[in-house]
This record gives sequence, C-alpha cells and structure tokens, in this order.
Amino acid sequence: MTLILSAGAAAIAQAAATLRDGGLVAFPTETVYGLGADATQAWAVARIYDAKDRPSFNPLIAHVADLEAARREALLPQTALDLAHAFWPGPLTIVAPAAPEGSVCELARAGLPSVALRVPAHPVAHALIAALGRPIAAPSANRSGHVSPVTAAHVADDLSGKVDLILDGGRAPGGLESTIVSFCEASPVLLRPGALAREAIEKILGEKLTAPARAEILAPGMSAAHYAPAARLRLEAHEVVEGEAALDFGGRLTARAEPGVFALDLSPSGDLVEAAANLFAYLREFDARGIENVAVAHIPERGLGEAINDRLRRASAPRLD
Repeated sequence: MTLILSAGAAAIAQAAATLRDGGLVAFPTETVYGLGADATQAWAVARIYDAKDRPSFNPLIAHVADLEAARREALLPQTALDLAHAFWPGPLTIVAPAAPEGSVCELARAGLPSVALRVPAHPVAHALIAALGRPIAAPSANRSGHVSPVTAAHVADDLSGKVDLILDGGRAPGGLESTIVSFCEASPVLLRPGALAREAIEKILGEKLTAPARAEILAPGMSAAHYAPAARLRLEAHEVVEGEAALDFGGRLTARAEPGVFALDLSPSGDLVEAAANLFAYLREFDARGIENVAVAHIPERGLGEAINDRLRRASAPRLD
C-alpha cells in the first residue's frame, strides 16, 4: 500500500525513516517528481529498477545536499566546480569519476567508475536529503517509458503499490528533467539536454559542449566495456567445469559443483531484486580474487532478470584484446 502525505516536517521525517529502512519514497524536485532510495543501499536501489520496470541498469542520479557533499562522492575538475557554483542548487546533473571513498553504491552507478550528481533546489527535496543525511538515488517517478510525473497524482497513477510513500509537494515547477553534463572525457560532454539551456552552460565554461563519442553514453550510461570484469563469463551454465568459479542463482550450480569450488550466489532464494543488488559487487569480488573463468547460472528473463541478463551478456561479450 502506498501512503501519500502532504510534505510537511513530520511527513519528511517519516519519509527519511522509510528511506533509511530501505524503502522507496517519491518526492518533488524543481524538475519532476523523483523515485528515491538511499543511494548507499544496493538492495534499496534494486527496488527502484523493479518498481519502474526499468529494462536495464542505467546509472541513476544521486541527489546530494550541497557541493561539499558532491565532492565527497566525485572527483570534480575545476570546470565542473565552475558549473556547480553557477547552477547548484538547480536542474544540472554533473557526471564525474567517482571518489574512492564515495558512498553511492555500485548498482546506482551501474558498475561504472563514474557517478551522476545533482543538488536539487526544491525545498522538499532539500529537506528530505538533509533529514536522511545520505545521497538519494532518484530517477523520475514513473514506469519506464511513461511520461515523467509532475504531480503526486501522476506518481500514484504509475507506481501505486510499488512505492512506500509519496510526498505531495504540489506541482513540480519545471516539468523537464535536468541537463546532464559529463566531465569524464577530455572536454565536457552534453549527455542529455534538459531544463538548463546549453547556452547558459557554455557561457560559464567558455567553450562548446561536445557530443558523446559513443551512442551508449546517452541515458546517462558510459561505454558497455565498463561493465566487463577481468574474468571470462560462461552464461547459461548447467555445471561448473574444472578451472571455473560459479556465479549462482537459487543454488542451481552450487548443488552440482565439486567441493572447494568458489561460488557466489546472487540470491539463494531466487529473488531477482536481491540478485540485482549483488550483481556488480560479486563481479568485482571475482576480480579481487584473481579468478579467470566463471560459470554463470541461468537467470530468468522476467522482471529484473532482463536487466541482469543484459549486463551479463555485455560482460561476457568477446573482447578485442
């Protein structure tokens, strides 16, 4: 059941507690309503993808309290700082290399070495971030492919029963998503046009924004190559052969493996939300252990299974080296 509350102080405190407990909260920003989860909790972030029926693990924007908080999450070059000083709080999202000690989880970053950050100007969003004391991952609060919501009623129409609480702060004044600029390349790249005009950004930068070098950078992901671990993955495995570790699901491979085989189970109970929450961390664990070959169990192609399989197929694609 979804609770809808007028966004007063008590409701914001309740919403922060919901987020802290791993719940989902929809809230207004100056652009559109966002579907928020604690960005430091992979399980909570996985629920965003599930609620939106999001077809792939695109990176999510992490909303932070201020520039100081952003600098704890990302390595911001001077050009990014110039934009932040000019346009934060506001409808600008900055993508930059993630800081080594940053708290935004890998699932929110889609396993990328970069992180997308925004400081929202809406007083309800600002108060909610302050009450939680952590970054909030929040794409638009609608089912994937549907029109972005600008009222609490729009959110309820799309996500009732899938979100724990909706903070009703009235109509979102912008109605258009934030502009996304990346500082992961030699020159600033416009990943997504939005509520902040290109011309205003270029005036501060003193240079033209460039277009993405690869189509996959849009939306706002980076190259598919960033999803690949060092280990070679063998998908749809029914057994573990000599020299392989196992990436299991529901115990399917572990039950047949020889004693001593290293195995990580995305979800022993077969829960796709849990599997999504563990995916990137487990792929990195294989690399940390120097494992070269991994047998991957069948993942059902339903719900979040579609996104999990998409990332596994990218990670197992033939390499050019």
